[in-house]
Amino acid sequence: MNAKRHNQVNSFTPLNSRVHGSKMKKTLNILISFFLILTYSSCTKDLKTSSAKILNLYTVDVPGFDPLYTANISTAKEVAKVYEGLLQYHYLDRPYQLEPNLAEAMPTVSKDLLTYTFKIKKGVTFHDDPAFPNGKGRELKASDFVYSLKRVADLKLKSSGWWLFDKRIVGLNEWRNEFAKLEKTNYEKEVPGLKALGPYTLQFKLTKKYPQFLYALAMAYSFVVPREAVEKYGQDFNFKAVGTGPFTLKTFVPKSHFHYLRNPNFRPKFFPTTAAPRYLNYLKDYSGKKLPLVDEIKVKVIMENQTQWLNFLAGKIDYLDIPKDNFESSVISNKLSPEMIKKGIQLEISPSQSTMYIAFNQDKSILKNLNLRRAISLSIDIDKYNKLFYNNTGLSAQSVIPPGLKGHDPNFKNRWKGKNLLKAKEYLKKAGYPNGKGLPTITIDTRARTGLRQKAEFMANELKSVGIPAKVVTSSYAEFKRRINNREVMLLMYGWIGDYPDAENFLQLLYGQNLPPGTNYAGYNNPEFNRIYAKATIMPDTIERTKLYKRMNTLVAEQLPWVFTIHMQEYYVFHKHLKNFLKSDFIYGFEQYLDVVK
Repeated sequence: MNAKRHNQVNSFTPLNSRVHGSKMKKTLNILISFFLILTYSSCTKDLKTSSAKILNLYTVDVPGFDPLYTANISTAKEVAKVYEGLLQYHYLDRPYQLEPNLAEAMPTVSKDLLTYTFKIKKGVTFHDDPAFPNGKGRELKASDFVYSLKRVADLKLKSSGWWLFDKRIVGLNEWRNEFAKLEKTNYEKEVPGLKALGPYTLQFKLTKKYPQFLYALAMAYSFVVPREAVEKYGQDFNFKAVGTGPFTLKTFVPKSHFHYLRNPNFRPKFFPTTAAPRYLNYLKDYSGKKLPLVDEIKVKVIMENQTQWLNFLAGKIDYLDIPKDNFESSVISNKLSPEMIKKGIQLEISPSQSTMYIAFNQDKSILKNLNLRRAISLSIDIDKYNKLFYNNTGLSAQSVIPPGLKGHDPNFKNRWKGKNLLKAKEYLKKAGYPNGKGLPTITIDTRARTGLRQKAEFMANELKSVGIPAKVVTSSYAEFKRRINNREVMLLMYGWIGDYPDAENFLQLLYGQNLPPGTNYAGYNNPEFNRIYAKATIMPDTIERTKLYKRMNTLVAEQLPWVFTIHMQEYYVFHKHLKNFLKSDFIYGFEQYLDVVK
């Protein structure tokens, strides 16, 4: 998101959780949920009388709007309502296809594939804001992209998106290192590989071939921001939103709600006129219509799944990924139940290019023990886990690359997957800990959310079933990331939903040069993997590259830097008044394509 983003996964994206506890606690939670619905009802009554088209959504807690910190899906979705990048994905094309957004056209590329030159659209303006003279948003220029990408590189700002550009652009690492320890970063100093050749011409020079470069420019980390707003608001810039996007931020109340309005100065942008065969029906009423299609977006911060569900059923949320506890009553044989159909609710099943996993922190000497990692992996019943937490909708992950990407082999089976008590105890003994004797307590870190905690507790109990002492450690998102980066964790539950449709995006999670604070949370640093990765990532999309991807996929399956859990599918319900809803792993600003027809 990340990365499309790491999920807690990122990610993160909200994972389905289950509400447990006493009957009294459940009753109390339901009463609180109804109370919350009632408190919002006064805010949404206008839907019935107002001519404005209002999209009603939810999110989990979002820390802010600075594109530098879009390390999870929830944040990226909010950022993409107000900010934009050079490129985007075509909303209705599958396989996914990049297309110009703030760029006038796709770039011209030099014969050696190292120089990319973009023309920027003229007449695009930033949102009106006090940061500009007379509060009027100025025109976007190529230099704004230079400034914005330098912010990603600025070590003082600690962007989680630096991995996308690290060692990729001529002179950018040198610029980053020069100002790393100085009090102030000089944004005026030129970077040879990142230049505005004129008001509307932007040029990148790469250090080496980087076939995924254009994907990086479609990600939220690359969204453009105006220097005036960054400098005016300083540390508060994260709580502002001064972009070029289809919506402007009217209200931001952290941990409560956000309110967006249609950008009155949004440039001419239109609904697609072409589509993949399965989405041709979207063109019938909307082909070529001016975007965005709704006037307002109201977003509630709702952390608990049952509260989300009750809000959805009450019509206070337009779409929702179905919570675990409501799945069996809502979906039967991959179709909505008759009761849901009677309510005018519709279903969207979205295969997710994702891999959920438990990472072994190999900076801990005890976890360098391959036999111990094997014993742990063999102690976990993934089928039971899938049934309990994903309603059997997930696919057991055999390695890192998910289905739908080149390098995934549907016939490959990981011999260290699947609960096998005898084999797990055999490898526990080989590891030097017969029946767990002498083994210190293995900690499993996750975020302090109900569903995530329950998943970690399941894993801890699975380890205990073979004699491995284990306990769960929960913390806030910030503390969780701090523990990972400081290498305090042992095992950590995480996940990744692809940032772009290339297996390299998953394999980079295990590349030795991406150690924390990069995305390689396991600290895996295998010379053979690193060598193959370095070769494959500068190659174009060929059969040879796919073979290298497969080799890396089988290598990590054997060496177990992770316990590979599942690849997800997402089940979304939405009300019939919501038009053009199409869930995507890569398109975050999709609300501009949605319509509300009462």
